[in-house]
Amino acid sequence: MMQVTDFQKIGVGLAGFGLLFLFLGVVLLFDKGLLAIGNILFLAGLAFLIGLDRTFKFFFQSHKWRGSCFFFGGIFVVLLGWPVIGMIIECYGFFLLFGGFIPVALNFLQRIPVIGTLLALPGVSTVVAKLGGGSTSNV
Repeated sequence: MMQVTDFQKIGVGLAGFGLLFLFLGVVLLFDKGLLAIGNILFLAGLAFLIGLDRTFKFFFQSHKWRGSCFFFGGIFVVLLGWPVIGMIIECYGFFLLFGGFIPVALNFLQRIPVIGTLLALPGVSTVVAKLGGGSTSNV
């Protein structure tokens, strides 16, 4: 069994609060204060969770430079006070950075009983198949 360190526990908490603040910032009509706090907490949580060195290595790999620039540029635009434009830029950077993880996540979600049933619905399954890069058949 893998041991969870205190730093990783703190990282999960910070990242969770960061996602909560980001969600609240979007729900409350792109409140720039909540979005800025959410971005900072999420990045701090990520650094605590996987370590500062691995965080830098992830964001500053040579093949991920464009995604990192868009992601951090979006955060910077949010901090400047243009939350809607900043979140659009940030989301694009997020999908560039984590786009390779989407098929893995969708494959995992399709195996969960209730969520897998929802993802197998006729209209949703075609979108999931395009995002996941697989077929629409259920196994």
